[in-house]
Amino acid sequence: MTPERAANRPMEHPTQDGKKLPVEPVDRVTIRFAGDSGDGMQLAGTQFTDTTALLGNDLATFPDYPAEIRAPAGTLAGVSAFQISFSSYDIHTPGDQPSVLVAMNPAALKVNLPDLEEGGILLVDADTFTQGNLSKAGYAKNPLTDGSLAGYRVIQVPITRLTTNAVTEVSGGGSMAAQSRNLFSLGIMYWLFDRDPIHTIRWIEGKFKNNPDLVAVNRAALQAGYNYAATAEIFTSHYSIKKAATPPGTYRKISGNEATALGIITAGKLTGLPLFYGAYPITPASDILHALAPLKNYGVLTFQAEDEIAAITACVGASFGGALAVCATAGPGLALKGEGIGLAVMVELPVIIAMIQRSGPSTGMPTKSEQSDLLMALYGRNGEAPAAVVAPSTPGDCFWTMIEAGRIATTYMTPTFFLSDGYLGNGVEPWAIPSLEELPDIRVTHRSDPEGYTPYVRDPRTLARPWAIPGTPGLEHRIGGLEKNDITGTVSYDPTNHQRMVDLRAQKIARIADSLPPSQVDGDSQGGDLLVVGWGSTYGAITSAVERARSEGRSVSHLHLRHLNPLPRDVGEILGRFDKVLVPELNTGQLRMLLRANYLVDAKGLNKVTGRPFMIREVYRGIISALEGTR
Repeated sequence: MTPERAANRPMEHPTQDGKKLPVEPVDRVTIRFAGDSGDGMQLAGTQFTDTTALLGNDLATFPDYPAEIRAPAGTLAGVSAFQISFSSYDIHTPGDQPSVLVAMNPAALKVNLPDLEEGGILLVDADTFTQGNLSKAGYAKNPLTDGSLAGYRVIQVPITRLTTNAVTEVSGGGSMAAQSRNLFSLGIMYWLFDRDPIHTIRWIEGKFKNNPDLVAVNRAALQAGYNYAATAEIFTSHYSIKKAATPPGTYRKISGNEATALGIITAGKLTGLPLFYGAYPITPASDILHALAPLKNYGVLTFQAEDEIAAITACVGASFGGALAVCATAGPGLALKGEGIGLAVMVELPVIIAMIQRSGPSTGMPTKSEQSDLLMALYGRNGEAPAAVVAPSTPGDCFWTMIEAGRIATTYMTPTFFLSDGYLGNGVEPWAIPSLEELPDIRVTHRSDPEGYTPYVRDPRTLARPWAIPGTPGLEHRIGGLEKNDITGTVSYDPTNHQRMVDLRAQKIARIADSLPPSQVDGDSQGGDLLVVGWGSTYGAITSAVERARSEGRSVSHLHLRHLNPLPRDVGEILGRFDKVLVPELNTGQLRMLLRANYLVDAKGLNKVTGRPFMIREVYRGIISALEGTR
C-alpha cells in the first residue's frame, strides 16, 4: 500500500473473531506510560489526554521527566513517564497508583512497578527484555519469566516487532519503527478503554502534512496497536468511563504553565498596561516563555535575557516605564534575582515574579517538584524587603491567581511572587474558559496631574506611591537602590527616615489583607478535631484525603491558602477553632513554621521532599496519625 493510500484509509474497528467483546463500565482509571526519554511517552500520554478530554471525562495528569537530558538508553536515569487519571466524576489528583502500567523496557518496569496497584494491568514490550537491557536496568533475572510479576495481569506484546511489520507494510522498511512504538501502545490503550483514535489520526495528519511517509508510518503503528488489542485475545473485555457531570460551559485542556501564560496576558489586558515579559529559560518555567513569545500581535513583548539578573532588572526598567512587567524562574534563578527584587522593593514598582518551583538546593533535581522556596520568596533578600506572595492550587487556578498577582502588584506598587511548581506547571486538567463578565476590573491609571506630586507621597488607603511614567510633564523623578527620603524620594541616610521607610514598606504589604475575601474552610468551619492547612499544589491530595476521612465520620476540615504574604486576617481565628492542626507540605515545614510563629499554634507537619507530589493515601495516613495523637 502506498503511503498516500494508507494515510487516507478509514480507521478500522475490528473485533475478536467477528464478535464484540463486552464493555465493562468503570468509574475511574489511572494509566502510566513509561519508557526511555526518547520513546515518546509524553506524546502518547498527551494524545490520550486530549482524546479523553474530548470525551468529557474529568482528568488530571502528572508528566514525570528524567532529570538527565541524555541519559544512556535503557538506564534507570533515562526513564520518562506520563500518568493520567480519568473518571466519570470530579477528581483532584492524577491518582495514587496506576491501574495500568505501560512499560516499554526493563528500566521503565523497574522504576515504575512499585507504584502499580495489586492486580493491575501491566503491558510490556517483550522485545526489549534482552540480556543487555536487563543488565542496564539492574535485573539479574528476567522478570517476565521468574515469577516476580505474578501479582499483576501481565500482557506481553512484541511491540517492537509488530510495529516494524506494520511500518514496513506502508513504507517499505522498518527504520522508523522505533519512533512509532509509542503509537502502537497508544492504540492498545485506545481500544482497551473504548476511545476512538480519530483525534490522534487528525493530529498525525496535521503534524506531518508535508511528509506523507510519516503520516502513513505513524497512522499504521496506531492502527496496528488498536487492531492487535481487538483481535489477539489478550483482553477478555474492554472498559468504558462515562462522561463526567460538569457545570455548563466551554472547556479546554490546560496545563498550569499554559494557564499562567494566559493569566499574564489577561492581567495585561485588564490593567490596560503594556505587557513586558522578560525571562531566562529555566526548567520548569520555560514553557511560559514559549507560550508568550508568538503573541506579539496581542501586545505581548517578550525578552529572552542572557541571564537571570538581566531578566529581573529589565523588568524593573519596564515597570519604571509604565508596563506590567513579569518574569518567571525556578529556585536557582530566584537566587540570582535577589538583588534586583530588592531594588523593586526599594523603588516600590510592581513586578510579578512567577516562581515555578523545583527540587533544590542549587541545581537539585530540575525536573522534579517541591514547595521548598516559600521562605526564599518571603525573606530571600538583604535588608527588610517585604513582598506579596500568592500561590495557585490547581493547573486551572494558575490563571486566576496570576490575575490576582497583577491586582496586588499594581494596586499596592510592590513586587509580587506567584508560587507555582513543576507538578502544577506540567500537570493538565479540564478548564472552563471564563466569560468576560467573570473577570475582575483592575484597570490602572498612571499619575498625570503634577499638582501636589512627589515620588513617595502615598495613597492613604493602600500606602502605595504614585505610578508616574518618566517624562510626564511636571512628574519627572529619579529612582535607584539607595534609601529614599519619605515623600520627596531624594537619597537619604538619615536613620530616623530609614526606620520610617522600612516600617511603611512593611505596613503596605500588611494592608493587602484588607482587600482579601474571608477564608473558605471546607468542612466544619466552626471548628472540630483537626484542621488540615495547605497551600499550592498539595490541594488535590489534601482535598481527596479530607473527603475520605469525612466520609468515615471523622471531624476533619481543610483550609487552603492562596495568599501567603500577607496571610488573610482571619487565619488565626480559624486555627483557634480546631483542636489540632496538620500542615502537609512538599518541604521540611516552611508554612508550618510561619503558622507556629505568627499564631502560636502547635501545628504538626506532614513533610515530603522526594521530588514527587503527595499521594492521597499519604495525606490520609497523616490525618489518622494526627487524630490519634501519634504525629
